[in-house]
Parts: sequence; structure tokens; C-alpha cells
Amino acid sequence: MFITFEGPEGSGKTTQIRLLAEFLRARGNEVLTTREPGGTEISDQIRAVLMNLRNTAMHPRTEILLFQAARAQLVEQVIRPALNRGALVISDRYADSTLAYQGYGHGYPLEELRRLIAFATGGLTPDLTFLLDVDPARGLERKQRKGEWNRLDAYDLGFHQRVRAGYLEMAQAEPHRWVVVDASRTIEDVQEDIRRAFHQRVLSR
Repeated sequence: MFITFEGPEGSGKTTQIRLLAEFLRARGNEVLTTREPGGTEISDQIRAVLMNLRNTAMHPRTEILLFQAARAQLVEQVIRPALNRGALVISDRYADSTLAYQGYGHGYPLEELRRLIAFATGGLTPDLTFLLDVDPARGLERKQRKGEWNRLDAYDLGFHQRVRAGYLEMAQAEPHRWVVVDASRTIEDVQEDIRRAFHQRVLSR
């Protein structure tokens, strides 16, 4: 099973993925966690370029293509082999991030982006996607307090608001795949909702 976590910046994806993975491993599951961009040596090098605050001159089309390159390597080197051996894979971001950030955020045509994504991933799509929803201003404030700040965080608030709106629109269009969780609450409450939804979706498969 392939599970992805999406959400605006500062929504708490990394923490929630760690907690869910620990919970599932304790029950005998093989769980692989990964992240985008990154997850392989090559993809991590691309991540360093994408996130570097010195690269503010990067054109959005360059950004789009670099994300697809990192994703293609991650899918072929890590995700697909793990799924083939029966592991449960949980990824911190995946293809929906491109649609949210470069599509809704930057305004590039969604169908063009979907064609690029299909090529990069070989058509691999998630079985279940959690959207950790939080007000962008609050999420960015969380990241600043933690001392975490990268080139994408530095886009203006209007960009991040478009990203959030895009996520909510995608979730509404595919309710069979998406689960929207209010990430403004405590870590424990958010994790409880995630575990409950996970069990409901797995049992209904």
C-alpha cells in the first residue's frame, strides 16, 4: 500500500508520518518512509538545489522539471521496489505537491503537469493520501519558530494560500483517495484521526 502525506508548509507531516510508521511497525508491518524531494542520493542532491535560498532566480519551469527528476529517481530506486516486495510505503509529499505548488500556486496548466508526472512516476499513484490542513500563515509561523526556512517557504503568503486552496479542491474531487485532517490541533488529536481513517480505508479495500 502506498500512502502519501500532503499539506501546506508547517502542517506537521514529518511528525505525523513518524508516529504512524511507529504504530504500524509495532503491529508487524514492514513500513518504509521517504520524502520528496529526496529519498535517494541523487534526489537529495536535487533537493539541495531546489530548497537553497540562494536560488531565488530559479524559473518555475525549472522548478517543475527538477521536482520530476527527483521523483522519477525515488520511484524507481525506492518506492516501486518496496511496494513489489509487499512493504507499506509512506511518503512525505508526492505528485500532488506538484499540482498544488506549481499548478495552483504558480498557475501552470494542471493537465500539462499531470502528463509530466505520469512520465516521471511511470503512472504510480497513491492508494491513500492524507491532507494535513492548516492555515498557511500559521504553518509558516511554525516553521519560522523552528528555524526551518527554504526557498519555497519564502514565496509570498498569497502563493501559499493558493496552494492550500488547490489541495482542498483536489481532495474534494477525489474523496475515495483523500482524507482531510485538521492539523491545527494537538499532535495527539491529529494522529488519532489519521489512525482511525487508516483503519477505515484499509478495512474497506
